[in-house]
Amino acid sequence: MARIHCAVALASNSSLSLPPGAARHVQVLRMQPGDSLTLFDGSGGEYAATVERMGRSDVEVRVGEHSAIEREAARAVHLAVGMPANERMDWLVEKATELGVASIQPLMTAHAVLRLSGERADKKRAHWEAIAIAACEQCGRNRVPKIHPVQTFANWLAASSADPGRFVLSFAQGSRPLRDVAPNEGADAWVLSGPEGGLSNAEESDAIERGFVPVSLGPRVLRAETAALAALASLS
Repeated sequence: MARIHCAVALASNSSLSLPPGAARHVQVLRMQPGDSLTLFDGSGGEYAATVERMGRSDVEVRVGEHSAIEREAARAVHLAVGMPANERMDWLVEKATELGVASIQPLMTAHAVLRLSGERADKKRAHWEAIAIAACEQCGRNRVPKIHPVQTFANWLAASSADPGRFVLSFAQGSRPLRDVAPNEGADAWVLSGPEGGLSNAEESDAIERGFVPVSLGPRVLRAETAALAALASLS
């Protein structure tokens, strides 16, 4: 059965004209009146629904019973990533959503190739949000991970707290295996990882001074997007 994210609040036993994105999805699937689908609005759980009317550009549905189904990870894991270039950031957002990431903070770091600001940054963020929504529709999640606005590394670090459960992926001497320092089950975690080429020495030192614990994923050098996902999978 089709699962579709609805960008408006849903309520049982109500009729609803779907917002444009959801309506287009129904039309692309060539659904007809009487067809069943599942809707979720990101606030938790999902709703059974039935198509009532198909217009040229609008779709009306009848929203039925709410099911309090959650498919979230046991621990909320947040990724702060130096943005990899080309389509690799798209791939990271998609797979991180499937693995249960709670939020993603895109960062411009010293070694990052991708540089975004202003309208271009806003468009990229909207693009990544759409990727996360599509991944939720596919994998069964009913809560869409938050994609934060793009920030410079320095600005983000200055505003970050020094709470426990914060890790930076590192090859520096003294880094401990992530599995050995993972927080207690249920505790939130933040993972900071660099782009192609990693974080600069200064960035890594600043993060450690801010309370991030340097951790490793083993002796092999992983691609930027692979490293972030491996850490997420290990923690979640």
